[in-house]
Amino acid sequence: MRLTPLAAALAALLAGLGPDIAAAQDGNARATDAEIAELKAQVAALMNRIDELEARDEAQSAINIDNAEALKAVQANNPKVETKGGLKVTSPDGQFSMQVGGRLHFDGYAFDDDLNSHTGTTEFRRARLTLSGSALGWEYKMEQDFAAGTNLDGLRDLYIARGLGPGKLFIGHFKPYRSMEELTSSNEILMMERPFASATGLFSGRQFQQGVGYLYSGSNRSAGLSVFNLRGATGPRNEGMGFAGRATWAPIMSGTEVLHLGAWYSHENANEGSADLRASASYAGRRGPSLTIATTTGASANQVDAYGLELAGMAGPFFAQAEYANATFGQPLGPDQDVEAWYVQGSLMLNGGRKVYKGGNGVFGSPKVAGTGLWELTARYDYIENKDLADVAANAWILGMNYYVNPNLRVMFNYTQGENELTGDEPAQYAIRTQFSF
Repeated sequence: MRLTPLAAALAALLAGLGPDIAAAQDGNARATDAEIAELKAQVAALMNRIDELEARDEAQSAINIDNAEALKAVQANNPKVETKGGLKVTSPDGQFSMQVGGRLHFDGYAFDDDLNSHTGTTEFRRARLTLSGSALGWEYKMEQDFAAGTNLDGLRDLYIARGLGPGKLFIGHFKPYRSMEELTSSNEILMMERPFASATGLFSGRQFQQGVGYLYSGSNRSAGLSVFNLRGATGPRNEGMGFAGRATWAPIMSGTEVLHLGAWYSHENANEGSADLRASASYAGRRGPSLTIATTTGASANQVDAYGLELAGMAGPFFAQAEYANATFGQPLGPDQDVEAWYVQGSLMLNGGRKVYKGGNGVFGSPKVAGTGLWELTARYDYIENKDLADVAANAWILGMNYYVNPNLRVMFNYTQGENELTGDEPAQYAIRTQFSF
């Protein structure tokens, strides 16, 4: 703040002393010439001090401007570091960025056996480290799951991507566009394991594929197409080819209500010598018994064609989701085999909160968590059947509860009652998960 107005006021006061003093003398005032001289000297000294302060203020203002410019220059030449929700570093020019993330899912299982014996155990279901970001207009993602093995065994997403037209182009290793629950992140799936109408059953062992994909993401609709080979990250070099496409639409999409419609198609054409294409069902949960539903052998160079329909919705705390899938497994001898899989699942949030719908991907995510956390009751009925082989079918009832401690931490409990219709085996599983992600 400059002091010039104060100095001007004092100067005016000093200039006006003469007439006032003369009038005072005429009126026999008590002021003397010595007192007047002393007062003038004091005013003059005060004005000199004001001049010094004004000069210092101007110098400090110049320093502040120089410091601001210097700080701006430092910021322009240093990377930007963000820590909200993880660690992200962006270059000064914005051309490069890097973000570190990860997830840790620690499970425990106990079984109530029927025809066969199974041992309860604990395991790290997932232990992933993710590196993602951008470089010169291209996005990238590299993800390794150390719980699935090292090197290629644990490779998950590994791709580069770039906006192209109304959508985005992907090149590398990622999930084909098929099955709503399959495309939902493992951090956000409703139960501890996905249903049979996904890579957990219908596309057993074929969750990630190498290829090229294109995804259009609108506010309430999406459309994706991927072309891939059948060689997984660790698969043999005898490769087949495939493609998959999926489209979704949410005619109702508000803060509290959502209606989702979706459909997908998948084609896998194996080369002679490729790995077998198989559908299976772990009908009493992970690490429990499994039933092979259908197989297309690589030696036969046959194909698998599948399609699926999706219906899901949300109304306040209530959530429901269902999929129907049908796949034809080619056979070297005899007619092809049709496999049918479907599930219905739902949940109820007990103390506020609701699922988040991601219209650009056509999937539901976890609720936003604040305060003391959220409780969710869950349920699913799951079914898969080979229509051409008698009694080759499995089903499972799952009841569960999720506790969202905070946005990064969730605890899950599932009780599964399964049935193998071929053998009559009806085991049950108790499972619990502690899940942390960032």
